[in-house]
Amino acid sequence: MTVVVAVVIAAVVVVAALVVIVTHLVWYSYTSSFKFLIQVTKLSCALVCQSGCVLETLDSHVQDHGLTMPLDLGAKGSCHIGGNVATNAGGIRLLRYGSLHGSVLGLEAVLPDGEVMDCLTPLRKDNTGYDLKQLFIGSEGTLGIITKVSILCPQKPNAVCVALLGCETFQKVLDIFVSCKSYLGEIMSAFEFLDSESMELVKENLSLSSPLQQYPFYVLVECSGSNGDHDEQKLTNMLQAVMDSGAALDGTVATDSTKINNIWALRESCAAALLKDGYNYKYDVSLPLQHFYSLAEEMRERVKDHAIRTVAYGHVGDGNLHLNVTTAKYCPATMALIEPFIYDWVAQHRGSISAEHGLGLKKRQFIYHSKTPAAVALMASIKQAIDPRGIMNPYKVLPQAAKKE
Repeated sequence: MTVVVAVVIAAVVVVAALVVIVTHLVWYSYTSSFKFLIQVTKLSCALVCQSGCVLETLDSHVQDHGLTMPLDLGAKGSCHIGGNVATNAGGIRLLRYGSLHGSVLGLEAVLPDGEVMDCLTPLRKDNTGYDLKQLFIGSEGTLGIITKVSILCPQKPNAVCVALLGCETFQKVLDIFVSCKSYLGEIMSAFEFLDSESMELVKENLSLSSPLQQYPFYVLVECSGSNGDHDEQKLTNMLQAVMDSGAALDGTVATDSTKINNIWALRESCAAALLKDGYNYKYDVSLPLQHFYSLAEEMRERVKDHAIRTVAYGHVGDGNLHLNVTTAKYCPATMALIEPFIYDWVAQHRGSISAEHGLGLKKRQFIYHSKTPAAVALMASIKQAIDPRGIMNPYKVLPQAAKKE
């Protein structure tokens, strides 16, 4: 009997191992089959690819055709274009190229009933009925699985230059932004800011160094265009103007790739540096610029006795603030100080509780801070029409119970 039991157990173990192996092989086959670049058309500047393509890989491909991806993220080496579209990812160059709602020309998606919805048009203009692709951009996988996308890619800039500036107050950051729009115009491709806590964070946790001395705020401006000398001159003129006016206290311009990458690393490494502190309470909100940094100041004061640091950085060019509070480990008392205060504050100042990261599971109950009950009810009716069984990414985006007006 003991031998029989042993044999049965061994057989079960073998079968279980085979199931695991087959599952991995099937998953590998599935994911591998969605990594193909289908077409790049230089004449129309359109890219057609499958959803499993990595963003950085796509950017490399289209650059060979004199184009560039309209989306650039710090996680571009690992994120997939299908996920980017499903979450309507923003990134550092939304200021220049706009959101994916404007860049995605078409897509293919598998609906909950298995039907394939083919809206994979490469056309820039198609005014025949409802623009169904827009439902899937930012839907976070709740309506279907995106399998292919067609994206409009802008021309690759011939030259890129970057300026890093130090200033005294956030109002000076806004003054510099106004000057940049006037002096730089169409060549400005990014306008980012970091507060002093952000700069100290990347210095302490990642041993990065800044070309500037310590200031309360830092501004990173990127220009990209067709004439490097012309763009550098415009950027230099802008820098001189904001320093003469007192908006900036110091600044430097970089034109070679090494210096440009070093400056960008200060901004793009913030997320990784936060992980070194321990637990990160991470928020991604959009606000009118006149209220942009006030939230960070109030939050810092609110959690000062509980947090290691409160860090604020983000995309001033499109009103997107990344606010982070760190503690050694998760603390319910700290969380109670942060939520729902942060969502109430954002709603009171006519902002959005999610600028580019989406709602997912954790934020879905707070959707009413940014959307009216009527709007949420309409979303729920769309979800019900497309996914009546609720099998696509359940428990995400929409709240559990509807709220009446």
